[in-house]
Amino acid sequence: MNCKITLGIGVIALLFSGQPAFANDGNPHNPHGGGDNPHATSPHNPHGGNPHNPHAKGGHPGGKPGKGGGHHYSRRSGPPKDIPAHVKSRTSEDGHGLNLNNSQIGLKGAEVLAGSPELAQVRSLALKTNKIGDAGLKLLCDSKNFRHVKKLSLWDNQITGQGVDMILASENFNNLTELNLMKNQVGDAGATALAKSSKLANVTFLDLSQVGLTSAGAKALAASPHLANVKRLDLYKNNIGPEGIKALLQSPNLKNVEHLDLTLNSVTFEQSQELIKQAKLPNLKMLNLN
Repeated sequence: MNCKITLGIGVIALLFSGQPAFANDGNPHNPHGGGDNPHATSPHNPHGGNPHNPHAKGGHPGGKPGKGGGHHYSRRSGPPKDIPAHVKSRTSEDGHGLNLNNSQIGLKGAEVLAGSPELAQVRSLALKTNKIGDAGLKLLCDSKNFRHVKKLSLWDNQITGQGVDMILASENFNNLTELNLMKNQVGDAGATALAKSSKLANVTFLDLSQVGLTSAGAKALAASPHLANVKRLDLYKNNIGPEGIKALLQSPNLKNVEHLDLTLNSVTFEQSQELIKQAKLPNLKMLNLN
């Protein structure tokens, strides 16, 4: 396998021959990617650039196209005064996209979403940093509004493994192609539940960065036949050791993974070098490994 190895501080990136890394493929960590919501270049990564850096520069989620820019949601310290009006302003004209990233709507906001029938056609639901918790997520899971959601971002919402179970048991979210659970308390139990669920059968992008995974959770993902369509798998800043990383790099189920982010996990530089030599993912084009 031909590859170019680039060494950086704490990171080894493998750029394999073929499609360039971070190509314009519409994934939510690509600031140039597409999306259903016209209010942001990419509603699942409103800041663009490095998705794990909250200060990174890039597209801002505010404002209707052509109406003069954003509302500075990244600076919000509490919920909007008029949540229903805020939700309406953040919904695309065709009703397919809802971008509430950094809106801090909380449980009250989740109640508004669950009780708003005009959201029944939403395909892309971006809810980064809204403090909805498991209680708010349950309202979304029980609502009839989200039957058609394909792209779901719950990044930084105080969701636990129980919340993951709610998603999987819900009659909603059966058509997911993208799922972002970054910076929640999902843990190995949540990752294992995801790995066992056929709801992930069509998912091409899965982000479980900073969710408390260990090698046990990584091995569960590696053993999952339901992750066969995943092209981008982000496991940044967890506690995955050499055994878990080896399982991922040699998984027969992750045959379509092109981008694998394992930055800041529990391996040494020397272990990383050895693990890279053992990688067997046939379509891998970019590997980030500390």
